[in-house]
Amino acid sequence: MSKPKPKRAWKPSWKPASSAKTRKTPKPTAKPTAKAPAKPPQEATPKRRPFAFLARVLTVMCAFVFMVAFAVILARLTLEPSPASTALTHTNFHPGSSLRAYLDQPEMRDAIRQIGGNLLLGVPFGILVPIVAPRTRGVLRVLFLTATVMLMVEVAQGALITGRAFDIDDVILNTTGALVGYLLLGRRISRAVYAPRRRATSSK
Repeated sequence: MSKPKPKRAWKPSWKPASSAKTRKTPKPTAKPTAKAPAKPPQEATPKRRPFAFLARVLTVMCAFVFMVAFAVILARLTLEPSPASTALTHTNFHPGSSLRAYLDQPEMRDAIRQIGGNLLLGVPFGILVPIVAPRTRGVLRVLFLTATVMLMVEVAQGALITGRAFDIDDVILNTTGALVGYLLLGRRISRAVYAPRRRATSSK
């Protein structure tokens, strides 16, 4: 006798969810990347101006030559002995005392010569110093430098030179002359020589 065939186990036609093919999960959308910050406009390279540079160099050199010449003239006017004036000179530490003496002279011409000469002696400081030494630009710096130099000259006159004496009014007049020279010409010339370069920015 033939053996009965074993019955096949019933298999469902549908597949359980566990055996089903895994569904493709949608890929996460890429997050929008933040835009890079806009680059600041690049500064345009300043144009080279050889003629302006040459003019600046020539101006500074001329100012230096005039400064040396003025120093020589100042030394001859203030540091040369004057034995004939020994009886007429006297030391003055009181501001305004010599000015009153100048104005009390019989002839106004002598007063103008004394006062005007001391004023003119300080004018070159106010014009040349800001050009030769740009760090000294500014009213206070020019006045301080002029007063210091003239004070040293007056001290040397009173201590070392025959026929010369220390006079504080001369220092005041010289410093006032430097102020006048700086306000009239020194400030304008120094600004023109050492003008800052303007940098143009490129616009998009």
